[in-house]
Amino acid sequence: MPGFELYLAFGLYLLIIFYVGWLGWTRTACHDEYILGGRKLGPYTTALSAGASDMSGWLLLGLPGLAFKIGLGATWLAGGLLVGTFLNWHWVAPKLRVASARLNSLTIPSYLENRFSDSSGRLRIISAIFIVLFFLLYTSSGLVAGGKLFESVFNVPYQQAVLLGGGFIVAYTFFGGFLAVSWTDVVQALLMLAALILVPVLATQQIQQHTALMDYATSRSDLLYFLFDAEGQPFSLLEIIGLCAWGLGYFGQPHILARFKAIRHPRELKLAKMSAVSWTALTLAGAIATGICGAMYFNEGLADSEKVFIHLVNALFNPWVAGVLLAAILAAVMSTADSQLLVCGAALSEDLYKRFQTKPSHSAWVARTAVIVVALIAMLIALQPDSGVLDLVAYAWAGFGAAFGPIILFSLYWQGTSRSGALAGIVIGAITVIVWRNLHGGIFELYELVPGFIASCLAIALVSLLQPSNNDQ
Repeated sequence: MPGFELYLAFGLYLLIIFYVGWLGWTRTACHDEYILGGRKLGPYTTALSAGASDMSGWLLLGLPGLAFKIGLGATWLAGGLLVGTFLNWHWVAPKLRVASARLNSLTIPSYLENRFSDSSGRLRIISAIFIVLFFLLYTSSGLVAGGKLFESVFNVPYQQAVLLGGGFIVAYTFFGGFLAVSWTDVVQALLMLAALILVPVLATQQIQQHTALMDYATSRSDLLYFLFDAEGQPFSLLEIIGLCAWGLGYFGQPHILARFKAIRHPRELKLAKMSAVSWTALTLAGAIATGICGAMYFNEGLADSEKVFIHLVNALFNPWVAGVLLAAILAAVMSTADSQLLVCGAALSEDLYKRFQTKPSHSAWVARTAVIVVALIAMLIALQPDSGVLDLVAYAWAGFGAAFGPIILFSLYWQGTSRSGALAGIVIGAITVIVWRNLHGGIFELYELVPGFIASCLAIALVSLLQPSNNDQ
């Protein structure tokens, strides 16, 4: 059974997060502030919030687990994510911040509707539906990860752990909205960074101080190769492309793009970009180092490689520090799940409800109610622990990246993009991901984001040329 210190450390962390959520409630006066914080985030808050909402529990579970098995081969995935982070801040953030403010658009569907003058509402409605559907999978994967954390650390029954964790996330998202989510993301991002620096540093020191561990670590030269998979076989070209291609997904992630739209002023994006890319580089490097150190420290292996971070924390730190560091896993889960719930609430209230309602003053409460509804459905999915967390994340990441990434880029950089082209790109990108994922063998082993992204780009370009429209830029 875990000690009192572990419970207390977790409890203090949760109290801090709830207090920040209450502060967000006191600063949220209207629907626009609930959805986008009144566009008044500072550069550091924007950067850390974007990073924390991006890197879910997989940063402390999945990526260290992958590095535990294949060592530096995990760098292909991390490198793709780092490049994608930089390009997203460099190419998308400045233009989207300006365009979304000029078009008075709080969400991605409303931005696309206004950008392409779509009076029919089809572009906005279809976009909102895809966002809700993909985020149901994405949010449920985070709740599964949180449930497994509590089950492993506190011996809490899995179903109870999912309900408790989900209930807490809903509480401060419901009350505080975007400001609460963004401010808690800052706390969570700093905690994640500290954990991923401290754990591999102390593990390295422990290995160096023990002759047996040092001898075993020296024998694990296989962990220092970049080109081998978990079975010791060379990566195929398709595998390398698929791992690196995760970076393409950044251009279409609504919960990350929301941070770009919320920053106080476009001129602050340069500082935010430097902060975000630095945080991402450090945390990715720390996650890989954690996995490699774990492979060298546990010379008898682990039954579940994804728990290497948990095992290292328990082995290296006293219960007080261990409680704080293990809370970093919960922080990673919460910082993504809350952002996803808020985007779903915005899609249902801003992009669906407001098109047919007659009382605009009710929109903020519709968004709050939508958060609860989406969370309940995600909890029902998460209560079935058989689904793979990383598998669900990969599916949702590819869906968003292929459906929205190309049209975001085209809308910002090609004036010839038409309304019909935008709709075709979203639908074909999403469908390609779904179909490709269910095919197996040969070229179909390539990560579905790659063909989905390419198909969406081709659809946008071809349909825009065949069915041009005059759009206000």
